Amino acid sequence: MDQRIILSTDLEAELTASIQDCEHDKIFVLTDTTTHSLCLPLVKDFPCLRDASVITIGSTDVEKTLESTAHVWRCLQQGGATRHSLLVNLGGGMVTDLGGFAASTFKRGINFINIPTTLLSMVDASVGGKTGINFGGLKNEIGVFNDSRYVILCTAFLKTLDDANLRSGYAEMLKHGLISTPQLWDELVTFDITRPCLSQLQRMVADSVAVKEHIVEVDPRENGIRKALNLGHTMGHAFESWAMRKQQPILHGYAVAYGLIPELYLATMKTGFPVSVMREAVRYVREVYGVLPITCDDYPELLELMTHDKKNTAGVVNFTLLGGIGDIRVNQTATVKEMEEALDFLREG
Repeated sequence: MDQRIILSTDLEAELTASIQDCEHDKIFVLTDTTTHSLCLPLVKDFPCLRDASVITIGSTDVEKTLESTAHVWRCLQQGGATRHSLLVNLGGGMVTDLGGFAASTFKRGINFINIPTTLLSMVDASVGGKTGINFGGLKNEIGVFNDSRYVILCTAFLKTLDDANLRSGYAEMLKHGLISTPQLWDELVTFDITRPCLSQLQRMVADSVAVKEHIVEVDPRENGIRKALNLGHTMGHAFESWAMRKQQPILHGYAVAYGLIPELYLATMKTGFPVSVMREAVRYVREVYGVLPITCDDYPELLELMTHDKKNTAGVVNFTLLGGIGDIRVNQTATVKEMEEALDFLREG
């Protein structure tokens, strides 16, 4: 089933048309506690949602659990949902991931529409058909590939975001710049995300989504080039899981931004990535995201977490590296010594 991505100019009209195009006997809207108060008011009075039932789960990634999913399933069941019902996911990546998984598995699958409300979910989580939840202390351990019928990208929701979440989403855009063209990278690395111009950001979001769309179209099941989207994520997911274990969670985009530094360092060592561009990325990440407080004592745990990454084969840690901007090298490996050296570089620069 083809997914349609809409860059919104009239949210009410676009949502109405999207709902009409989806077979539905009942409509449910999934929010978390944050989007329930900040984002639901922007859409709840639309006539197309007049009879919709609202389901709310806790916010932040710690709620991306089997228990929260079961809560959604229960609400659908108690609300009389059938296999012909429709779920509208209104929220950030946690909501679109969990909501997509709940919809994909309830009665073997019902239609869903994603309305991402954070920059991260606009450029990453809501596009590409990945759904899932965290399990056993590991990110996105359980899930399925399944496209939403529509993704509606409306930058008006970005006004509800705090500064940290805006920066978090921007990290995925930096990644998209690195795997596409020097022109896109240059625009991204000179843009002031701390005082963003929303009209320029909307155009940049469109460019960023186009990068991901093109890659997903070529490789929907991540057998080859789609692994380009994992740049920064092998290290980044380990940082994210490590921080969760410490009960000091960090936002996903911050983890990816930190992950870019050691992975670009590995690329300069192993695949000839330009040191000047790597230094440019390090400078930008340090200025916008600060420093991850790891020490040498954390290395064994971080390396252990990397071995659990879904991209690995037979326990060998697998990286996506670059030979240059847009020069993608998937299925790269590194020795423990090389990974420790890359972590040293992250700490010491």
